[in-house]
Amino acid sequence: MGVEVANTNTTFTEMENLDFSDSEIVSFVRHSLQSALEGDSNHYNQLIGIMNSSYRLAPDEVALLSTGLKALSKAVFYIDITHHGKLLSAIFGMSLWSYGPDVMDALVELIIALAASGGDLVESCLQMLVSNFIPPKALLHNLSQPWCIKKKQQVLERVHSALMNIAKLVPVSPLMLEHIIPRRMPHLWSEEVLIITYVENMLKLGSNDLGRLVGSTMIVAVVDRLVDLDVEIGWDKILQDDSNKGIFEMELEVAPEDSKDVSFEVGKATSGSYSLAENVVAEQLDSLMVLMCEHLKSCADAGRLSEVPETIVFVTLLDSFKITVLKAYKSKFAQFVVFYACSLDPEHCGLKFANMLEKIFMHETDPLTRMSAVSYLASYLSRGRFIPSSFVAGKLKRLVDWCLEYCHSRDGKEAIVNPEVHRVFYSGCQAVMYLLCFQMRLMVEDSHLKSLLHSMPLERILRHPLDPLKVCLPSIVSEFLQQAKAAHLCTVSDKFIFNNLLESDLSKAYGGIERLDMFFPFDPCLLKNCDRFIRPNFVRWSMDKTIYDDDKDGLSDDEIDMDFVDGKGEHALDDDMGRSFDDRELDLVDECAYSLNNMSFTPKSSNFLSPMQMPALLRPSTSPPGSL
Repeated sequence: MGVEVANTNTTFTEMENLDFSDSEIVSFVRHSLQSALEGDSNHYNQLIGIMNSSYRLAPDEVALLSTGLKALSKAVFYIDITHHGKLLSAIFGMSLWSYGPDVMDALVELIIALAASGGDLVESCLQMLVSNFIPPKALLHNLSQPWCIKKKQQVLERVHSALMNIAKLVPVSPLMLEHIIPRRMPHLWSEEVLIITYVENMLKLGSNDLGRLVGSTMIVAVVDRLVDLDVEIGWDKILQDDSNKGIFEMELEVAPEDSKDVSFEVGKATSGSYSLAENVVAEQLDSLMVLMCEHLKSCADAGRLSEVPETIVFVTLLDSFKITVLKAYKSKFAQFVVFYACSLDPEHCGLKFANMLEKIFMHETDPLTRMSAVSYLASYLSRGRFIPSSFVAGKLKRLVDWCLEYCHSRDGKEAIVNPEVHRVFYSGCQAVMYLLCFQMRLMVEDSHLKSLLHSMPLERILRHPLDPLKVCLPSIVSEFLQQAKAAHLCTVSDKFIFNNLLESDLSKAYGGIERLDMFFPFDPCLLKNCDRFIRPNFVRWSMDKTIYDDDKDGLSDDEIDMDFVDGKGEHALDDDMGRSFDDRELDLVDECAYSLNNMSFTPKSSNFLSPMQMPALLRPSTSPPGSL
C-alpha cells in the first residue's frame, strides 16, 4: 500500500500528527474498515470515536475530524451497511450546526458520496440533511442573534446544495424527499420557532431547482398545516356571543376607520370580549401564513405562480384548497393564502379561482361542499378589489340564473319553504344578496352594469313561494333591501322592523350545525402580520360606500310604499303563499308610489312583477306588470 498502514500500533491520530499524505490516510481508513470485517475493530472503533466528538473541539481535533470525514468520502465503497452500522449511525447523527465551515463542507461531501454509493443509504442521507432544517435545542432561542443568523445561513446553504446534488446523482431521491419532509415536520404543538424554521426550508425547496420535483408536495403539506392550526382556533364562542348582531355591524366594530391603520390588535375578533392576541395557535398560524405569502410573492416575481406549465404553483394551491380548505369546518384564515395568490395575478389566478368555485357550486353533488363553494364565491367577489366589475357582474348573473332555474324546477307542490331540502338554493340566494350588498353601488354607477342589474330576474326569485327572504340571514336581507330600495330596484316598508331576529330558526335550519348560513370566508383577516399582504387588495365594509349613503334621509314620504304588515301584525305574505304566479292578483299596480317617469330603468327592466306578487318585505318599482 506504500505505507505501513497495517501496523496495528499506528493510530489515526498518529498519522495525522506525522503529516501523512491524503492518499495514505485514505488507505489507512480503508484498511480500518476492512479489518473490522475480519474481527479487528481497533482502528475502526477509533474512527467511530472521532465521528462522535462534536463539543468544543480544539483546533487539532477539528483538523482531525475534517481529515477523517474527507478520507471516508473517498472510501465509501468499503463501507458495509451491516458491519459498519455503528460508524454510519455516528455519521448520520452529526449536526452541521455543531461545526465550523471546514467540518461542515467535509461532512456534506461525505453524505453526498454515501448517497451516490448505493441505494440502501440514500434515504438515510436525505433524512440526515432534512434533520438539519432545524437547529439543536441549545441554539433554538438564539436564532435572532447575529452570530446565529450567520450560522443558520451557513448550514442551510449547504443542506439545500447537498439535496440538489443528490437529486442529480440519484434520480429517485426527490420521490423519497416527498415522503420524508412532511413526515418529519414538527408536530402541531411544537414551539413556534421550530415549525417556522422547518417550513422556511420546505418552501425554499420549492424556490430552487428541486421545486420542479417536490414543490407541489411542499405547498400541500404547508396548507394542510395551516388548516390544522386554523381548526384549533375556537370560533363558536364568537358566533354565540354575537348572535344578536348583524354581520355588517360586527365588522364595523372591529375594523379601523382608517384603512391605512394596521395597528389593530392581532386576533381581535368580532366580539369586543374575545381576542386572539394571546392565542399561541393563532400566532403560529399568522407566522406561517406570512411565510406562505412571501413564498407566493417570490413565485410570482419569478414567473412560477401561474405561467410555467410544469411548475404552476397556483394549480397546486387550488388543488390543495379544494381537497383541504374548502371542506374544513368553517376555516377562518387559511384561505387567505389563496386570496393573496389571486391578488398577485388577477388575470389568471384571480379569475381561475372564481371559475372553480362556480363550477363546484353548480355541478358538485355534495350539498355542504356546494354551499361552502358559493359562500366562498360571494365573499371572494365582494372582497377582491382586484377583480374587474364586469367579471363580478357576470358571475352574479350566473348565480341569479341558477336560482331562477331552481325556482322553475320547484314550482307547484314542491314550492314549499323547507330550509333543509332547499338549502343549496337558499345558499345561492344569500350569496346573491351578500354580493349585491357590496357591489350594488358600483353596478348602478356604471350604465352597462346598471342595465345588466335591472335585467336580472331578482324579484321573481325573491318572491317565489320558496321565500328566500324569510330563510336567509336577516342581517343580509335587511342590508340588501335597504340598498335595493335606494337603487330603485324595489321599495320596502319603512315600518317593517326585524326586531333583532338576526339568526332566525329558518336560517339556522338551512345553515345546519356548521352554520353555513353565517359563513363568509373572506370576512376581514384578524391576524395582524399576514394582514399586511391582504389589506391593499381587500374591500372592507367600513370603507365601502353603500348606495344609500348619498341619501341619509331616505326617500320622500310620497315615495315610501304602504306598510307591509297588516293590522293584525301578520305579514301580508302569509295569505299569498302557495299561489302560483299566474293566479296572483295583478290589480294593485296603482298602489305603488313610483311612476315610470321617476325611474331610470332601461327597457330591459320591464320584467318586474306586480306589487301583490312581492313578499311581505319587498315591493317592486312600478314597471308594467305581466311582462315576464
